Amino acid sequence: MQRDRILKVLPMKVRRLIEEEQLQFDYLQEIRLRTGKPLLMVYRGDELMAGPGRGRPYIVTKEDIREMMGYISNYSLYAYEQEMKQGFITIEGGHRVGMTGQAIIEDGKVKNIKYVSSVNLRIAHEVLGCADAVFPFVSCNRQLCHTLVISPPRCGKTTLLRDMIRQISDGNTWVKGMSVGVVDERSEIGGCYMGVAQNHLGMRTDVLDCCPKAEGMIMLIRSMSPEVLAVDEIGAAEDVHAVEYAMHCGCKMLASIHGASMEEIRKKPLLGRLVQEKRFERYIVLGSHLHPGQIEGIYDGRGSLLYEEQPAGQGGVGGYVEDSWRTAAHCGDDADGDESGIRDSG
Repeated sequence: MQRDRILKVLPMKVRRLIEEEQLQFDYLQEIRLRTGKPLLMVYRGDELMAGPGRGRPYIVTKEDIREMMGYISNYSLYAYEQEMKQGFITIEGGHRVGMTGQAIIEDGKVKNIKYVSSVNLRIAHEVLGCADAVFPFVSCNRQLCHTLVISPPRCGKTTLLRDMIRQISDGNTWVKGMSVGVVDERSEIGGCYMGVAQNHLGMRTDVLDCCPKAEGMIMLIRSMSPEVLAVDEIGAAEDVHAVEYAMHCGCKMLASIHGASMEEIRKKPLLGRLVQEKRFERYIVLGSHLHPGQIEGIYDGRGSLLYEEQPAGQGGVGGYVEDSWRTAAHCGDDADGDESGIRDSG
């Protein structure tokens, strides 16, 4: 089904080329079309150049772009004006079609995009269970700790966040089922199509789609009484202020941000202050040295390492740091050493 949903929005020539490649769509991440440039794909983390013959790349034409825009908009771009002004359209299946061209500006803001010249089809993948390894380190007393996921682009940040939301909502061994409010500004978490989430986010999850993060967090707190608030890619000043507001309202925060390390986040003007004040109780740092979505480290609020994924043959798939686990296994990370919230690690 996913294969059909992806193929039907592609221009016919491109569709045939991709079918000839005989790719496994579970590993296909992006398809990029740029007018006058070679057709490119990201597959298993590597870039591929598709073409009709060995060493002959397929060059994307204006007609290809025009044909694809017709397919993704059902030949009514006007109906998708609200999405296009954000630079993308979400299609059935939760896949996102990003685009660039000439921006139409009105009152200093982007109203729409015309003369589209580049299209990037980002394929949504659900990896159910990919968050299993993190829950022993981001929970205590069956409650979620305030958690920030730190990741460079294309390292599985949103995929991990999505599975964490699902498991928190449904409940698992480590956390009880909790009501989760998701502000999905770019439709990447839920992949909503006509208001309905296409991805599995759990039975206690409410999604506010295509809404600015800061405004959406306040709206959900006031209207849906979430126990957990989840947002992707915070960073703006208003996002940070809304996160602080939510924490003061008793909501547990689950958020993500672009970054490569704890040190990089500490240097960010606004986020650095939250780190210094230990507002977040857990930090999950992702990378791709071993594979996309690698857990490079889970840290407590003080920056102590709790867990890191190890290469196969060097301690298995991961391991916790005994001293840090014992001293920081409860959500509060209190300096007095009270271990009343520690879960048995074995």
